[in-house]
Amino acid sequence: MAAKKASDNYAAGPWAATFAPRAKGEKRFWLVKSEPDVFSFDDLQKAPDKTTFWNSVRNHAARNFMKDGMRKGDLVFWYQSNADPQAIVGICEIVKDAYPDHTSFDPKDDYFDPKSDPKNPTWYMVDLKYKSKFRNPVTLKAIKADPKLAEMTLIRVGRLSVVPVSPAEWELILTLGA
Repeated sequence: MAAKKASDNYAAGPWAATFAPRAKGEKRFWLVKSEPDVFSFDDLQKAPDKTTFWNSVRNHAARNFMKDGMRKGDLVFWYQSNADPQAIVGICEIVKDAYPDHTSFDPKDDYFDPKSDPKNPTWYMVDLKYKSKFRNPVTLKAIKADPKLAEMTLIRVGRLSVVPVSPAEWELILTLGA
């Protein structure tokens, strides 16, 4: 029996296209959420090489998006939550595919998970690099007001810290943020 590919696990789900095999050179689009008082987009811009690891995700759906969906070269909107206003403020790029989240193994870390085993990790992270900041942050209010964005995963499943963005949503938000 042939080994199952990760995409086989999602073939019939609501995000099947997110996990489908990619055409050569295909980029996909994502959104990550961060609270600016924890780590802001400006913090990413100031980080060494404008790069950081995206860790501490402790939701299985968000983890699956990182582990089985995100790939090096994909583009990501940075959404600042628990901010005034809540908004997409810029773009970053995935510069390293998913790898085990070391914070889950550290008992001194706030995100320690005693059930996560380094030999069989539960939690993963990716590395993100700052690309550009929007001239006009795209607020949650503006996103909710646009009927073309009504099906956006950010709206439909708001609790997730990592979500896919369709190519049409990506292009529209780029226009709004210009």
